[in-house]
Amino acid sequence: MAVSCDIRGTTRLVGVIGDPVAHSRSPAMHNAAFRALGLDWCYVPLHVTGRNLEAALRGLVALEFVGANVTIPHKEQAAALCDSLTPAAESVGAVNTLTVQGGCLAGDNTDVGGLLLALAEARVELEGREALVLGAGGSARAAAYALAQSGARVTVANRTLARAEALVQALQGRVRGRLTAIPLADRAALEASLQQATLLVNTTSVGMEPRPDESPLPDDLPLPPGLTVLDLVYAPRQTRLLREAAARGCRTIEGLRVLVYQGALSFECWTGRAAPVEVMMHAAEA
Repeated sequence: MAVSCDIRGTTRLVGVIGDPVAHSRSPAMHNAAFRALGLDWCYVPLHVTGRNLEAALRGLVALEFVGANVTIPHKEQAAALCDSLTPAAESVGAVNTLTVQGGCLAGDNTDVGGLLLALAEARVELEGREALVLGAGGSARAAAYALAQSGARVTVANRTLARAEALVQALQGRVRGRLTAIPLADRAALEASLQQATLLVNTTSVGMEPRPDESPLPDDLPLPPGLTVLDLVYAPRQTRLLREAAARGCRTIEGLRVLVYQGALSFECWTGRAAPVEVMMHAAEA
């Protein structure tokens, strides 16, 4: 993806670390925001594999980056490599935002706030409601924390039940709402959870390019028409899950909304300036 910024000796650098990372819309939206505010900053995509993550994070410090975003699949591992964590990041056990401070890495989790802003924009009620979260990685941790802390009762469904149970155990006692875990392969449990839920959040990468025809749910699983479906996958914007949910009368929310809102919160962490959210949204949608 084109970075689209003029880099000189005075340019301050930030980026996004992930595997894969070529699909990311973050460089486009952040660089548009920097241009809009006249900042001599540049945001670059950084493809990093798991075995090179520690070296890459220490490289941010050595290269005098201001910070970086962290995306799939490194959010939990990156949290363990930070020198300090915000209370939200510590509770979630995953980071998506890094800031270099005095030669050290500080980790934050703006996925939590980004998700809640997108849901508030769509006027989704959480207090006392049932929510189903698909996945058990770093994004699932942030989603489950955000929803349960807002008073929702959250069920976490994952292919590997042990990972879902570990997520629930890690968050239980740190949040207001109840959390439970079920195996994603248990169709009866999944269907029962969906019938009770008012919100479904997909945090897995299933349905992301280059395999946009896949869905994280089993084929022909009934979705109640009153359900709101949020898919954190944003490439493509209209995933198979969202298309099928809309066809069944569900309300849908694109993952691009969450991406922009969490990015705006990261932008404010690094720059100390209010993010031009509309500029970022337009760049992400282009």
